[in-house]
Amino acid sequence: MTPWRWIVGLMLVAVLAAFGWHWVAQDPGYVLVHWRGTNVQMTLVTLVVMLVVAWALVTALVALIRWPFGAFTRRQRRQSRRRFAEGLVSLVEGRHAEAERDLNRAARYPSLRGPALLAAAEAAERHGERTRALDTLDAAAQETPRAARVLRARLLRRGDKPADAVTLLAPEAGSAALTPAGWVEFAEASLDVGDARGAMRALEPLQKSGELGARAYAELESRVIAAYIASAPDGASLASLWSQLPKGQRRLPAAVDAYARHAARHGQTMAAMDEIETALRREWSPTLVTAYGAMGAEDIEQRLRRAEAWVDTHPNDAALLTALGRMCVRVRLWGKARPYLERALAIAPSADAWEALGDVYLGEQQPELAQRCYRNALALSRGGVAEALPEHRGRRIDTRVTAVEERDQHGVPRLSP
Repeated sequence: MTPWRWIVGLMLVAVLAAFGWHWVAQDPGYVLVHWRGTNVQMTLVTLVVMLVVAWALVTALVALIRWPFGAFTRRQRRQSRRRFAEGLVSLVEGRHAEAERDLNRAARYPSLRGPALLAAAEAAERHGERTRALDTLDAAAQETPRAARVLRARLLRRGDKPADAVTLLAPEAGSAALTPAGWVEFAEASLDVGDARGAMRALEPLQKSGELGARAYAELESRVIAAYIASAPDGASLASLWSQLPKGQRRLPAAVDAYARHAARHGQTMAAMDEIETALRREWSPTLVTAYGAMGAEDIEQRLRRAEAWVDTHPNDAALLTALGRMCVRVRLWGKARPYLERALAIAPSADAWEALGDVYLGEQQPELAQRCYRNALALSRGGVAEALPEHRGRRIDTRVTAVEERDQHGVPRLSP
C-alpha cells in the first residue's frame, strides 16, 4: 500500500475513534453482576475491554500449549516439501529409483500426497516397474482422480496397450470432460488402435483450449487428419470425407498429401492433381511436390510439363528436382532425368534422389553405376554417408558443392554478392 493510502486510512480511524469516544462518553452504560451475594458494578465499556483481554489471554495460552505439537508438524511439512523438490529433480535427472523413494516419502504429508504420488508413479514407470506404477496411481486416484486417470492412460499407451487407454478415457471423452492432456492421450491412443474418427474428436477441444501450443497442435492435427483420410475404404467415401472437412483442415499440406496419395490409389488421379496444384499455388510445399511426382504413370506427361514450369520459380528446390527426375524415369527420358537428379543431389543429397538416379543408370544399361547409386540410397536411409560416383563421361558428381542459382518469388535471378 502506498504511503498516502496509509495516511488517509489513519485519518479515517482517528475520526471514527473521536466520534466513537464522544458517543460512548455521553452514556458509557451500566452493568451489574450478582453472584453468590457479591455484586460487581461496572460500565459496559469496561466489560467489553475485559472480555477482549480475556479472549487474548486464552488465545495466547492455547497457542503456547499447541506450540510443541505445531513445531513437529512444521518440521514434517518442511521435510515433505524438501523431499518433494528433491524427488522432482531426481526424476528429471534420470535417477528414477531415488526419485520414487523421495516422492513416496513426500506423499505422507496430506497437502502433497496427490502430486507426489503422480510423480512417483511416473518415476516407477521410467524405472521399469510398471505394476508398481499402476498401484501407485490407484492411491493417487483418491486424491487427484482426473490427473491419475490421464497418467494411467499414458502409461498404458507406452506399455503397448492403447486399446485399454481408449477404454479408460472414453467415458469422459463422450461427455467432453477430458482435460487437455487427456484429449492428447485419447487422440494418440485412438491413432494407435486405428480409430482415426475417434482421434478427430480431440481436435476441437484442444484447439479451443490452446494449451497444446501452436506447433504441437499443428503436428498432432496433421497426423490425425492424415490418418482420418487414409481410413476411407473406397474412392466415393474418400470424396465424401474430403468434402466434409473444414476448409482450414483441407489446406494443411499433410492433409492434401494424404488425400492425393489415397485418391491416386483409388484411380482419382485428376482430383489428386487438382488439389495439389491448388495447394501449391496457395503455398509452396516440398512435401506436396514429392507427392505430385509419386502419383503413378497416369497423366504423367501433363504433370511433367506442369512441374517443369515450376522450376522457373523454384530452381533450387531439391524435392521438385527429384520429382521431375522420377517422372522422367517413368517415361524413360533417361538423358532428361539425369540433370535434374544430379542437381538435386548437389543441393540436398537424399535417398530418393540416389534411388532415382540408380533407375536412370539401370535404364541406360549401366548396372555398376546403378548399384553404387542404390548403395548410396541405402546408406543415406540408414543415416550413413554417400560416396561420390566415379568419373563418367568426363565429369564427376560432387555432392559436397552446392552451386545453385538464387531467384526471388517471381523467378527473377538474384545477383551474387
